[in-house]
Amino acid sequence: MYTLYFKIAVRYLFKNKLYSFINILGLAIGVTSFILIMVYVNYERSFDRFRGSENVYRVYMDYLEGDQYVPGDAQSYNAIGPAFANEFPEVLDYVRFYRFGETVLQHNDKFFEVNNGNLADHSYFKVFDKRLIKGDINTALLQPNSIVLTETLAQKIFGDQDPIGKTITMFYTKPLVTTVTGVMKDIAENTHFKIKYLISFDTMKSWEGFPSQPRLNWNLNEYFTYLHIDPKTDIAVLQDKIINSNFESNSEERHNIEPIEDIHLYSNKPYEAEANGSIMRVKFLTAIAFIIIILSWLNYINLSTTKSMERSKEIGIRKVSGAQKRQLILQSLLESFILNLLAIGIAILIAVLIIPLYNSLTGHVLELDSAIVFRILPILGILLLGILIVGLYPAIILSNYSPSKALKGKIRASANGLNVRKGLIILQFLATIVLLVGTLVVNKQIRFMQDQPIGSDLNNIIAISGTLLENKTDSLLVDDMLTLQQEVNKLPFVKSATIAQTYPGGGFEGLSSFMGITRPDGVEEQHNVYYNYDVQPNFFEVMGIEFRAGNTFTSTSKSNDNKNIIVNENFIKKIEAKGAQEAIGKKVKFWDNEWTIIGVIKNYHHFGVKMPTVPIIFINGFDISNLLIKLDANSTSISGYNDIIADLKRTSKKTFSNSIFKTTFIDKEFQAQYQEDKKFGDVFNIFTLLAIIIAGLGLFGLTSYTCIQRRKEIGIRKVNGASVFKILKLLNIDFIKWIGLAFLLAIPIAWYSMNTWLENFAVRTTIGVWTYISAGFIALLITLLTVSWQSFKAATDNPVKALKDD
Repeated sequence: MYTLYFKIAVRYLFKNKLYSFINILGLAIGVTSFILIMVYVNYERSFDRFRGSENVYRVYMDYLEGDQYVPGDAQSYNAIGPAFANEFPEVLDYVRFYRFGETVLQHNDKFFEVNNGNLADHSYFKVFDKRLIKGDINTALLQPNSIVLTETLAQKIFGDQDPIGKTITMFYTKPLVTTVTGVMKDIAENTHFKIKYLISFDTMKSWEGFPSQPRLNWNLNEYFTYLHIDPKTDIAVLQDKIINSNFESNSEERHNIEPIEDIHLYSNKPYEAEANGSIMRVKFLTAIAFIIIILSWLNYINLSTTKSMERSKEIGIRKVSGAQKRQLILQSLLESFILNLLAIGIAILIAVLIIPLYNSLTGHVLELDSAIVFRILPILGILLLGILIVGLYPAIILSNYSPSKALKGKIRASANGLNVRKGLIILQFLATIVLLVGTLVVNKQIRFMQDQPIGSDLNNIIAISGTLLENKTDSLLVDDMLTLQQEVNKLPFVKSATIAQTYPGGGFEGLSSFMGITRPDGVEEQHNVYYNYDVQPNFFEVMGIEFRAGNTFTSTSKSNDNKNIIVNENFIKKIEAKGAQEAIGKKVKFWDNEWTIIGVIKNYHHFGVKMPTVPIIFINGFDISNLLIKLDANSTSISGYNDIIADLKRTSKKTFSNSIFKTTFIDKEFQAQYQEDKKFGDVFNIFTLLAIIIAGLGLFGLTSYTCIQRRKEIGIRKVNGASVFKILKLLNIDFIKWIGLAFLLAIPIAWYSMNTWLENFAVRTTIGVWTYISAGFIALLITLLTVSWQSFKAATDNPVKALKDD
């Protein structure tokens, strides 16, 4: 019996090729999209999952702003870990990291540029559940000057040799000779804290080149601290204890903790170790996945129920022949199962084939293997349940036909059936319009951020930074950097050059932060965070940063004996000065010194426009981190950028012969922070397009069968003198009404959804009325093009043929 049902189902699907093609294509697109999105969502939600990860928390800082605390830096003081372990019995262990910027490792005569190096406590392996391929986890990071490499890095440096016991020189601010004590597996990509090598934390106590305070301190929050919490702990109670503890830090700041599993999607603080994801993006893409799969199911239901009317005589004959209702439902479900099974098979094949292209789009290394499929099994279960429900509705419709009416050809769509189909079409239009609004808003916001003035002109500026492969005194380094600056200024394509510790959008490890100052009125306030970095007097001119009042530094000496500072507008608001001009000449105290404000600059976005501007203090110092070079626009159009870079590197090598240099166009580096948003926009655009294609396929199929059903009516109207335009109007008017209703229902949903998404940005675009109108117009245009094509064919068909056939 089941074999017969199967043969009938296959024969029916082959006989109705257009119906089968539209359904399979729509379902395949829907399932492919669903699988790809859920693989991405699964990846984003898999960050920092390891054995015991639910008990690992990161310490961060809360700062008092006004009368409430707000989340501050992701970093903390190096004294926090030991203090918490001593104070709170719930804290079983801790790990501190000091993160290096770009470093160079040397073995014998070979040099390797490496990122993501860290100082780390020896408890790292226990807290993060890591194992060593070579070495002993109990001693690998116990002694000073010990280094543990990842497997790939060890292979790159030593090849097939055993690295244990061999020495590596690490060049940072000063050279450091280390001994390899361990090799661990490569750190997975799905972590917020990438690691290439670890150096024992106690190394800083004797390392001359360590830039921070080696002792335990409550002054410099430059460390990442993670706690291993007892599983039996009530986290809310512990958080309350931590928040109300003060230790030796400022009374107007407090510490807090957050689960390591939440950091990637829920944390976006200054000084994050990596650019994190966004839970809002994940939620939006999940919603798109379900919208797309539901659209494909609605298509199937609509087409199947419409098509079922053509099968009324077949059903009538089978009922008269003794077929039971249960058998008819089973037959219909089998057809649905075969059709959906084909669609899922095609979808999986397509997903496997295009996953490399999808990876280039998302910027992640996603895999569609058995492990991933196993993790999304619950989602696939939803798919199978959906298939059952989708197949059941048309099956019930078919089985309920009256055999007498069916045989007489008197089966017509009931009012309830028509209302259901209208509702499904309106729902499709509604989802399509919401997605169109989302696409327009996402792209508008990305363009808005890219075009937003940041308060600095970054065009045609190259940053040169390097790693010195020799040991020099700070004084000699400064002298050499000043010499390099003079030589660079002689190059014909250079307009000007300056030295600075960092720059807008640059490495934040060079941008220090501290708490509190003594204001000009003598009030000691400890609740605001201030950022500071060293610059030369011409820094503001080179960077195109405007002054509100005062002027730049006049001294070009290598020391800042006069204790003058330049601040931004945010700073003078914090010290409650009435205005920029009024702040000039005022004195403030910090770092046990009194400083005079000689200039106030306009605010600029150092961390990008996604985050608010911060109070910044500029000091006339000579940190040699970056040489910033403003290129002459006319010269760069003549000399190619490749030639300019080559000339700059040759000039740099003359002064720093034993160094490795890196050149960066800082406007591109600044724009790079929007890469994740742009990728999200691209993914959103593509899946919205696929949703529109699915909706279009459904409309195409539905219009085709509507025109076939109304052939006799159209023929009679044409014989009675109806024009093609009137027939087009007749067939299109319902769709226009439905899309109008869908538009009205979609506006509040789209408004709420996109405003929720925009709340993630400090600077955001507006959603104007034209955004909604544009989305509605696009949906209407797609609908009219799809429907009118079929309607026009029906309207221009020979009416005699239609009446004769009927």
